[in-house]
Amino acid sequence: MEAKQKTALVIGLARSGIAAARLLHRTGRKVIVNDSSNAAEIRKAAKQLQESIDCEVYLGQNPDKLLERVGQIVISPGVPADVPFLKKAAKLGIEVISEVELAYRYCKAPIIAVTGTNGKTTTTAWIGEILKAAGKKTHVVGNIGVPFSAKAPETEEMDKVVAEISSFQLETIADFRPHIALILNITEDHLDRHKTMENYIAAKCRIFENQGSEDYLVLNGDDEILSSIEPDSGVRVFYFSRTKTLSEGIWLEGRQIMMNIGAGKIPVCRVDQISLPGAHNLENALASALAAGLCGIKPEIIAKALAGFHGIAHRIEKVEVINGVTFYNDSKGTNPDSSIKAIEALQGPIVLIAGGMDKKADFSRFVDAFGNKVKELVLMGETAGIIADTAKEKGFANIHMTSSMEEAVKKAYALSSPGFQVLLSPACASWDMFRDYEERGEVFKSAVRALRRQTE
Repeated sequence: MEAKQKTALVIGLARSGIAAARLLHRTGRKVIVNDSSNAAEIRKAAKQLQESIDCEVYLGQNPDKLLERVGQIVISPGVPADVPFLKKAAKLGIEVISEVELAYRYCKAPIIAVTGTNGKTTTTAWIGEILKAAGKKTHVVGNIGVPFSAKAPETEEMDKVVAEISSFQLETIADFRPHIALILNITEDHLDRHKTMENYIAAKCRIFENQGSEDYLVLNGDDEILSSIEPDSGVRVFYFSRTKTLSEGIWLEGRQIMMNIGAGKIPVCRVDQISLPGAHNLENALASALAAGLCGIKPEIIAKALAGFHGIAHRIEKVEVINGVTFYNDSKGTNPDSSIKAIEALQGPIVLIAGGMDKKADFSRFVDAFGNKVKELVLMGETAGIIADTAKEKGFANIHMTSSMEEAVKKAYALSSPGFQVLLSPACASWDMFRDYEERGEVFKSAVRALRRQTE
C-alpha cells in the first residue's frame, strides 16, 4: 500500500474522532488529525492524543494541503459532509466516511442499530439491558456515549453490539449493514443541517440500505412516515404499535403486550409492568422487546428487563425535591417533539425551562402541548425570543427570560408552589451555551443541588 493510501485523516477532535484516530493507529495506519477549532479544550484533547499515539495534529483550519497526503478521511458526526474541504476531497477520489462506517469495518459481532428522531438513547440502553440479562456479552455504543470505534476491535462473533446512530453519522456510511435496524420515529429535526425533511428522512433510511434477506428492519407502525416505507432490499420488516393490532411484530391487546415474530403469538408482559412512564416509553419498550425477540431472547427475560430498567441520565431524570417542588432533568429533549413527550409524561402543574441553539424548528406544536399543565415558561439561549413570540401568538403570557442555567433554575423555583414540577426540557440543541446535552444536564443538576443547599 503506497504512503497516501496508508494515511488517514480524522476530522473532529471530540470523542468519536479521538476513538477513530486510535483505531486507525491500532490497525497500522499513519494518522493525521484535524479540527477547525483551536479552543483550549481541543488543544488539550490533541495533546493527550499525541501522548498516547503517534499522530500529526493540525488545529484552527482545514488545510487543503493535507488532501495531497491522505487516501481516506474519517469525519466526526458534527462535521457536515458538504463543506468545501470535503467536497474537494471527494472530487480528488478520497474516500470520506463516518466514524460509524470505520468501526463497522473492524466489528466482528452482529449489530443492532437504533435511529429515529426521539427515543434512540433510551431504546439503545434498554435493548442492551435485555441482552445482558440474557447472558449475552453486549457492547452498547454510538451516540449513547461510548464511540463505536472504541469497542469495535474488541468484539467477537458471539457478542452483540447495540449502537445508537444519528442521521449525521448515516450521511457518510458506505457498507454499514446492521443485522437488526430500528427506526423509532421521524419528526422534524436538524433542518439546519439537512435543509429539508426529504433529506432528513433519506438520511435516516440509509440505516437499512445495505440490509438483505437475512436481516431485520423494525419500524414504528404508528408513525405516518415509517408505516409507508417499503424497502426494496428483501430485508424482513416487523412493526411495533401501541394503537393497532398486528399479525406480526409486537402490539397491545388490551393492557397485554403480544409478540409474533414467526412462531405464533405469545404474551410478553402487561403494560403496567413497564418501569418507565409515558406513551413514548411504551413505544421504546415495544421496540426494545421486539429487537430482543428477534435476537432469540425468551419472553420471560424480556419481561423482567422491561420491568427493571431505570432509564438514562438526562431523560426525564428526577433530580431533587425541594420544599415539595420536584425537579426533572430532560436535557436530552433537543427538539420540540421530544419535549412534548416529556410534558405529556408528567402529571400536575409544570414550570418549564426551555430554549437553546436554533435548529430552524417550528415551536407551534410545542406550545400547543402546554395545555393546562405548563403554568410558567422560563426561557434561555438562542431561541428564547423565538419561543416567546410563538407562545405569545398562542395566548400564553407567563414568560420569563433568563441568561444562564443558574438564573433559570432560581426563577423556576420562585415561580413554583408545593406540588409543582420544574422540568428542564429545552426543545433545542445545547451548543449555543454548552458542549453537549450532557453538560447542559449536569449544569442543571448542579444548579438544583446548589439551590437545595441555599434553602436548607
